[in-house]
Amino acid sequence: MTVTFVQNRTDVAAEPGGLAHGALARSGCDVDIVIPVYNEQDTLVERVGRLYAYLASSFPFTWRITIADNASTDRTWANALELAAALPNVQAVHLEAKGRGRALSHVWSGSDATVVAYMDVDLSTDLQALLPLVAPLLSGHSDVAIGSRLTRSARVTRGPKRELISRAYNIIVRTTMRARFSDAQCGFKAMRTECARRLLPLVQDTGWFFDTELLLLAERAGLRIAEVPVDWVDDPDSRVDIVSTAVADLKGLARMGRAFSSGALPLRELRAQLGRAPLPVQAAPATLVRQVVRFGAVGVVSTLAYLLLFLVLRSPFGAQGANFLALALTAVGNTAANRRFTFGVRGSEGAARHQLEGLIVFAIGLVLTSGSLAIVHAVSTAPSRLVEVTALVAANLGATLVRFLLLRHWVFAARREH
Repeated sequence: MTVTFVQNRTDVAAEPGGLAHGALARSGCDVDIVIPVYNEQDTLVERVGRLYAYLASSFPFTWRITIADNASTDRTWANALELAAALPNVQAVHLEAKGRGRALSHVWSGSDATVVAYMDVDLSTDLQALLPLVAPLLSGHSDVAIGSRLTRSARVTRGPKRELISRAYNIIVRTTMRARFSDAQCGFKAMRTECARRLLPLVQDTGWFFDTELLLLAERAGLRIAEVPVDWVDDPDSRVDIVSTAVADLKGLARMGRAFSSGALPLRELRAQLGRAPLPVQAAPATLVRQVVRFGAVGVVSTLAYLLLFLVLRSPFGAQGANFLALALTAVGNTAANRRFTFGVRGSEGAARHQLEGLIVFAIGLVLTSGSLAIVHAVSTAPSRLVEVTALVAANLGATLVRFLLLRHWVFAARREH
């Protein structure tokens, strides 16, 4: 992978084609703020200018802004070069491969700052939260700091679909990984550089799951994570594919669960290197991991069957009717499959009770999915099939978590079976 750095210096010469060369005369600072970007030619200059003005006028620590260009195909890199040439304490780095995690890992690993941080280029987070974010790290009180949109004092403006997916995902993270942080994917984080250098070689993801993986590793390594409530206004022009990102995140959680339960990660050595001796954070039990994986497999098949039935039944029965019938037809099969495959219950004893209670779980899922359709139709009088299906997929993420918890701790609870 080719990486190009540019800093505000007179001895850095531009080559034909817009790239640049020259050794960086980097001096240490308190905070290195990384802004990962991809095809942001229309907003980069204004957003970096706004951040620069805030730092220059209100930030009490020494700082640097690093623009990390993720293989942009428009004028983003050219704009980054101009900003680095014009503004002191601004530098740019160009990577030839995409991936927010890849950019952050590269810049953070090579930074000479005391604290490394990042924020999304849309500046959805109020900049006044930056000082509370980095202050506990510079003081030595904490090792990692994250912005949280899910604490009570946070003020968030975003659509119901994103809100539902975000809350469902973070519930899954806390339930399956026993995580104690509230918001894994807020684009506003900071870490002491010495800790980042220890953790980053163990982080495999180079995309959106990077944040969650890094936080899970930090928590298991015994690092103290501070949470800062933020004021957040969602960017309506966001180009994140919510469904594919959610699927990738769930795959990442399954991978992390396997790694923690099998002891594949050198957590003991990592804790010793970091000199931390907090209370141990237990890994997810192997039984739970197996159940999550098997439940996920059953869920994928059930969800595909459900969506197919919904599309087939949509025209003759309408959206709500098709949703009800599709859920009802797949609920019985889903309960039976999870009974045998996920929770290992054999024989006919208790089968009727399991199906009855499974129907109650089905009713809860119906409320969640019907509610998502109601929201879609309240926002738009004639939504497309794609919009309806997207809303149902998002609602099913929340319904899936609820279903797993109820099946595990109520319907198929071991103490009830005995």
